[in-house]
Amino acid sequence: MELRDIEIFLTLAEELHFGRAAERLHVSVARVSQAIKKQERAIGAELFARNSHSVRLTPLGEQLRDDLRQLHEGLAQTLERARLAARGKTGTLRVSLFPANIQELRRYWETFRARHPQWELRLRMAAYPDPFAHLRNGEIDVLVTWLPVEEPDLTVGPLLFAEPRVLAVAGDHALTRWSSVSLEAVSDFQHVAIESVPGYWFDRYVPELTPRGRSIDRTANVDNLEDIFMTTVLGEAVTLFPVHVSRYYPRPDIAYLPVKDMDALPFGVVWRSDAENDMIRGFARVVRDLGPLPG
Repeated sequence: MELRDIEIFLTLAEELHFGRAAERLHVSVARVSQAIKKQERAIGAELFARNSHSVRLTPLGEQLRDDLRQLHEGLAQTLERARLAARGKTGTLRVSLFPANIQELRRYWETFRARHPQWELRLRMAAYPDPFAHLRNGEIDVLVTWLPVEEPDLTVGPLLFAEPRVLAVAGDHALTRWSSVSLEAVSDFQHVAIESVPGYWFDRYVPELTPRGRSIDRTANVDNLEDIFMTTVLGEAVTLFPVHVSRYYPRPDIAYLPVKDMDALPFGVVWRSDAENDMIRGFARVVRDLGPLPG
């Protein structure tokens, strides 16, 4: 079994969802499916039991996962150390981001690289479901996310920026006759929801109630940005975003309406307290020294 195929198997064993596994690995769903089928043919038995509703490991798949996990971690660490040493690097800081305004945050990345040429900086987009899992399992070192984060095992570092909110709606939606909207208007329409996230954390992004106490229907379940856009374009839901999404994802089939009665959404850096190291402290110091982006 090739190293990439092992990575695909272990990622699917963790996510139990072909789409999320493909998104994490930056490959197509077809590539994940082909790799699993290849492994099953070579072994002669199913590793995953799957149907149109769910994916789960078979007993043989569980055994293979347990056997391969430690082996893969050791091999991956060995290869990474060799790769870094060849480039004169001593470590890699892995940063995962929920916001999409990576270009606007360049001053933090560039300053970190300039101050610490001995360390490599690796950026990637975060996955919505179980948002803090990759911090806890050691897959990433720092998460850039909206606040608050109130997890006892996580440290919340400095603020990066805070932004006003916009409401994304289909281009022909009834709300497009207005130049801006209030949060009260959101309660008249279904909104997207994300499963397996802390309630308080998602409430800051999409409140349960409007300022007047009206309930906001958050039942259009999604697990990635493309699903959010599709659900919005089809008119099945409206979607609250920080305003930078309207700059980075302009679309002819979506209108972004300023929301006039919501506070700015803050974004900061978060890391696992017991994994704090010199690289994390160095990055946090850069953010503190530069301060948050201008509002």
